[in-house]
Amino acid sequence: MNIKRAKQEIKNTIQAYLLKDEFGNYVIPSIRQRPVLLIGAPGIGKTQVMEQIARECQVGLVAYTITHHTRQSAVGLPFISKKEYGGREYSVTEYTMSEIVASIYNKIEETGLKEGILFIDEINCVSETLAPTMLQFLQCKTFGNHKIPEGWLIAAAGNPPEYNKSVREFDIVTLDRLKLIQVEPDFGVWKEYAVRESIHPAIISYLSVKEQNFCRIETTVDGKFFATPRGWEDLSRLIEVYEQLHLPVDRDVIVQYIQFPAIAKDFANYLELYYKYENDYQVDAILRGEIREELCEKVSRAPFDEKLSVISLLLTRLGTAFRTVTEEEQRLEMLMEYLKTYREQEGDGPARLNDILAAVSAQWEEKKREELLSRADDRRYRKVIGELENWCRTIRSRDLKDPEETWTAVKELFAGVRDQYEQSWDEAGEMLEHGFDFMEAAFGDSQEMVVFVTNLNTSYYCVRFLQEYECQRYYQYNKKLLFEDREGELKKRISAYLD
Repeated sequence: MNIKRAKQEIKNTIQAYLLKDEFGNYVIPSIRQRPVLLIGAPGIGKTQVMEQIARECQVGLVAYTITHHTRQSAVGLPFISKKEYGGREYSVTEYTMSEIVASIYNKIEETGLKEGILFIDEINCVSETLAPTMLQFLQCKTFGNHKIPEGWLIAAAGNPPEYNKSVREFDIVTLDRLKLIQVEPDFGVWKEYAVRESIHPAIISYLSVKEQNFCRIETTVDGKFFATPRGWEDLSRLIEVYEQLHLPVDRDVIVQYIQFPAIAKDFANYLELYYKYENDYQVDAILRGEIREELCEKVSRAPFDEKLSVISLLLTRLGTAFRTVTEEEQRLEMLMEYLKTYREQEGDGPARLNDILAAVSAQWEEKKREELLSRADDRRYRKVIGELENWCRTIRSRDLKDPEETWTAVKELFAGVRDQYEQSWDEAGEMLEHGFDFMEAAFGDSQEMVVFVTNLNTSYYCVRFLQEYECQRYYQYNKKLLFEDREGELKKRISAYLD
């Protein structure tokens, strides 16, 4: 299965394992809660998806790469204790608490989250001395003498043998105690994620044409060569920063992340062309409504990869605008909830506003402490807190005391935020319309328009925007696309039946 389906399956497993009966006991007892074992190629997102799951399920996460551990750190150190058996005292070897188990209890103390995920990476690459301990851990959920606390799901990840010579295959006895999930690379799923997370558009458009380079791992007489989803994502963040610093991104830089020389060279050449297209076609001007005939003519006669790059540039700019609208809408909704709380309270207006600011700040700090904030959530909290701080300063500067006067001022400040959101909304809508203007002028009703509309359909922020914004041409072309898809599927079924 792909990583998206694997993520949902693990979330379902957590939900099932944490379900309690009327007496407060887990419906599936701990002994029957099989550890989840993810097996998949390096760099496809196994570790990252566990972080996402923990945030979305609001549970704790303790992650370890087990190859970095010795038997002593995993099991604990031995010490001699005295025990009495049959009236006689004996010296007995016991073990201190495992570092891994102790980390779980530390996480509980730090975050207050009593349920969570213990994630062990590279579990099938442990040393020979540690292997029996890992088998005991998977079968009995113990390290040494210490058991994993109830309410904590054990998840592990490993690589198939073809990617790692150190891999130890589990026997049937062990596998029969695991919930095994095989994860395969899936560019379509990754592209959906990449658009949502604003992966550099050059990478998305390149891999859309050269999908075979999305995840390639080869071992030859010359060494190991690999390109992984993790490598592409990390390269994307580097390119973004290098662009801000006006630093060149050439083959020598790319190969540091995409350690497959042929692919690194190919992408370096593509990136150079991508920057050229960005300069030649002036996409920002197009989305402002400056549709130049000579540019439309030029792109209509261009090779397909150049057309795809220009379309990708359009979609990137639109995606940024749609994302801004979504972020401002979410910020507006948060502020609206806090305004309701403000209105319901009684007492001094400025003091109430300060109390709300303090409550929001405390909530933000608590979520950070629990490690349950995504980067987007953190940004939203920071912006809302910044806005509330601005409101407090404005109220103080006007020396407002009367509750009704303060409320009127707060409503005016909120209206300013709403106006900003509505302006972003209008600008995004205009950009979308100008994008269709250009696409129609350059390509008409062609395969390029299909690519454009299909990518709009796969963009989380675009779909969210179009749920409210009525773009007739989008609905027109999308309806035709859906009809053609259904027609194609019907033809396949008829052909299969006749064969």
